[in-house]
Amino acid sequence: MGYEGKENGEKEGVMAADFFWSYTDEPHASRRRQILSQYPQIRHLFGPDPLAFLKIAAVVLLQLWTGTFLYDASWLKILIVAYFFGSFLNHNLFLAIHELSHNLAFSTPVYNRWLGIFANLPIGVPMSVTFQKYHLEHHRYQGVDGVDMDIPSLTEAHLVTNIVSKSIWVLLQLFFYALRPLFLKPKPPGLWEFINFTIQIALDAAMVYFYGWKSFGYLILSTFVGGGMHPMAGHFISEHYVFNPEQETYSYYGPLNMMTWSVGYHNEHHDFPRIPGSKLHKVKEIAPEYYNSLDSYRSWSQVVYMYVMDRTVGPFSRMKRNLSTKSINKAE
Repeated sequence: MGYEGKENGEKEGVMAADFFWSYTDEPHASRRRQILSQYPQIRHLFGPDPLAFLKIAAVVLLQLWTGTFLYDASWLKILIVAYFFGSFLNHNLFLAIHELSHNLAFSTPVYNRWLGIFANLPIGVPMSVTFQKYHLEHHRYQGVDGVDMDIPSLTEAHLVTNIVSKSIWVLLQLFFYALRPLFLKPKPPGLWEFINFTIQIALDAAMVYFYGWKSFGYLILSTFVGGGMHPMAGHFISEHYVFNPEQETYSYYGPLNMMTWSVGYHNEHHDFPRIPGSKLHKVKEIAPEYYNSLDSYRSWSQVVYMYVMDRTVGPFSRMKRNLSTKSINKAE
């Protein structure tokens, strides 16, 4: 990989003042071609997960029922249940929406969009349709300056420079993740955003009307705490934050993959975004020589700890490239 490293201060335990800059294309398109030429049977893994609808429906109904069950609970109990239970369900649904953004529940794209709006309901904030727009650009233009909104802004990078500010950033990272593209690269809303917004607000209003603010508050807290200082939220950092300048995407092979649609298989996912999470482990089994040599993680909690405590790592720890060096990824 051709890249320009960070400043020398990194060796002295000082956070660098710029991103890593790469002058080559992202690694996934070329690796996909190499793997498919050697293991063409991987194409048989492409296509929707037939159980996706049932898995999503079960989580949505369980989370909404839990919210109604807590209608008269104390706020302390609601917070505890939200952190140790609801956060896992809502983060599961967030990653279900990620799965649906790649049309991996149904062959017909519009059905995936409707299911995404349904999966969005317990999250409390309309985001399914907008997420898809930006996420597909993250795949097609990984790391491209001004296009890939998965990369922190310069404002974030200049403000988040020590253990305290990084802890606050991790706690609030879901807000940064959601609001960053709306400020840096706003897209005009369309009909589907309006549908997503209307259905979501109707559900929120119904929860408040029939069960009260505590039930609705449980849903919002489950989303907030599940996207902050939480084991499952470690995937936000583990996926592309550069701990090794020779690598810009990292996989996680720990047990939380069972609850997160195997998003931890992130190199495999970027190499083959048409393969559902339930089958991504088979990519590594078929072509182990392409993945065993890459750095990976076994604990998302450890990733969060390393990110906060390592003085050389922060929002600048991302790989960037100019549009002129990035060929369009045709995988989608």
